[in-house]
Amino acid sequence: MTTETTKAIDRFVRVGDLNLHYLESGEAGAPPVIMVHGLSGNAHNFDNLAPYLATRYHVISVDVRGRGDSDWAADANYSNEAYIADLEGLRQALGFERMSLVGTSLGGRISMSYAGTYPDRVERAVLNDIGPDIDPRGGARIAESTRDAVTGFATMDEVIAWHREQRVGFSSLSDADQRAVAGHAVKDLPSGGYTWKMDPAVRTDPRRPDPEVSWKLALNIPRPVLLVRGGDSDLLSPETAWRMVSEMQDCRMVEVPGVGHAPTLTEPEALGPIMEFFTLG
Repeated sequence: MTTETTKAIDRFVRVGDLNLHYLESGEAGAPPVIMVHGLSGNAHNFDNLAPYLATRYHVISVDVRGRGDSDWAADANYSNEAYIADLEGLRQALGFERMSLVGTSLGGRISMSYAGTYPDRVERAVLNDIGPDIDPRGGARIAESTRDAVTGFATMDEVIAWHREQRVGFSSLSDADQRAVAGHAVKDLPSGGYTWKMDPAVRTDPRRPDPEVSWKLALNIPRPVLLVRGGDSDLLSPETAWRMVSEMQDCRMVEVPGVGHAPTLTEPEALGPIMEFFTLG
């Protein structure tokens, strides 16, 4: 699927006091799509999805503050408001008048909040396994795994083994893709071995916005929203998902059966609807 046009290029942009890293693919001047990863993820989480959209769109997959190759926040501010401000700053820095959004988990929450705050700036949004309300089961699991995750690995095989145990769908990837995904999540330690490309402050204080505020922002989105839910998700409950479909202005949903939190978005049940969603007028 990857071609010279869809191959991603590493870039950096100054937003406020931070240098944010992003991966760029597709043609400059094409309609822009910004992709935002989950709590402990990075821009490379969309490496398999981006080439599909890059044939028609200008695709930007960003490392949010404190993750990947982006700067860490000096004041350890990893609030929802800070993420929204970063996304708006990124839009301005790249000169996009309007854009579409694809967000997984935390990235979906950021996308939903941004679209509700700046409704005139968003064409459409894909929200991957996230809603204004968090299922307490998944919320507790993620908080615990983030807080208690090991901080160092002696070998890349240990990194891969951790991902196989902790990440939905990781074991279904090819050996080469497993090594690539795991490699993008860590950096070399001066003393040898590896550690996460993530500010430890994120691990100790994974902030979440007030659900009531999140619902108000979600209901303020006038543009089309595609909600993707893992059929076995413990973070986005069926009740919350169907409330989003019934109460948001233009929200439709697809489920990926047999998948928990969160789908990769390249499963046929997700990829087909996403491609159709992005061919709408």
